[in-house]
This record gives sequence, structure tokens and C-alpha cells, in this order.
Amino acid sequence: MSSLFFLFDLDSTITKQEILPTVSKMVSKEKEMRELTEKTMQGELPFKESFLQRVDILKNIPISEVQNIVENIELNEYIVKFIKENRDRCFIVTGNLDIWIYKLLKKIGIENNVFCSKALYDDDKLSYVVSVIDKSLICEQFVHNFVAIGDGNNDADMVKQAKYGIGFGGVRPIANALIENADYAFYSDKKLYDFLNKLK
Repeated sequence: MSSLFFLFDLDSTITKQEILPTVSKMVSKEKEMRELTEKTMQGELPFKESFLQRVDILKNIPISEVQNIVENIELNEYIVKFIKENRDRCFIVTGNLDIWIYKLLKKIGIENNVFCSKALYDDDKLSYVVSVIDKSLICEQFVHNFVAIGDGNNDADMVKQAKYGIGFGGVRPIANALIENADYAFYSDKKLYDFLNKLK
């Protein structure tokens, strides 16, 4: 089993909050952001279209401010513990922007093992989004067997392609499309931690 890798979604899997709705409080756009996020997680809006709309809401906030908020978002303790203990075989696969989540990834110690959306910036302000990640395409590139863990509709293909696909509902309800493709579902990060340790 030494070649088994672990792919984690970020929002509401590693974190205990959705990142963009949390940041949106800074510009009093939380309701609009929450609605877009929920529609996306349930598959009512295509991820790419929704993500670009959500980025547009936050684009004028200085990047350094966004990074500081994201860095201090509460995390699921045992999922982070597993990642730190198995850093060489764990990857984060997230639609979030590299420039916004870098400090958080560095805090976890996994900044080099991440697949995410990319953006360019100028003088602490976001210029434009260069690419939006397709989680399914990322998974197709993996040579080894992997375990995939997520909660939203956009994690369903990733979970479907995994040797072991896991829905995590410790923060929010697991999306129906993900449940349909998952082999397992967990609602406690401690129980998920124990299970992942058995797999490795």
C-alpha cells in the first residue's frame, strides 16, 4: 500500500469554514457569496462560472488581507494531523486561488503539494484569473492509486476516480452527487483520521 496517495479538498474538508464566504464579510457581500457557493456545492452552477463570479466580488480586497484571513480560518484538527504525519503522500486539490491560500498551505506545511486555480496580481491587488482548476483532469494525471476526500459537487469526479472515495460531512452536508460516488462517508474528522491510517 506504500504507493497510495491522499487527495484532499480544502474548503469544509480541511477548513471548518468555506473560505470565500468568510472573506466576503470584508465587503459586506456575504449573502451573495453564500448563495453562489451553495449553488455550486449542490451542482446548480458550473464551478468555473461560479468561481469567476465569486472572485469578481472579492477582487478589490488587498491580497495580503485575504491571505491573513484565510491563514487564520479554523481547521479540522485531525485531518491536518494526518496531512502533517504523511506529508509526502498528501495533496490538496482545490479551486481556490494560489495567491489567496498560500499562507494557509504554508502553515499546514503542504505548500508544495497543491493543485489549485492560478491568478496574476500587481501591487497587492488581483489582476486576473489565469486558470481555474478541473479536479477531474488533475486526478487523471495521477500514476498511483489514490484516496480522495471532499464534500461538494465539484469533488464528485475526483471521488469517483479514486481507489477509495470518501465524502466528509463534518462541516456541511455532503453533496448528493458526491454521496452517489463515494465508497465511504464520515462526519467526524477523528473517525476519518483513524480510517485513513488503516488504509496507509
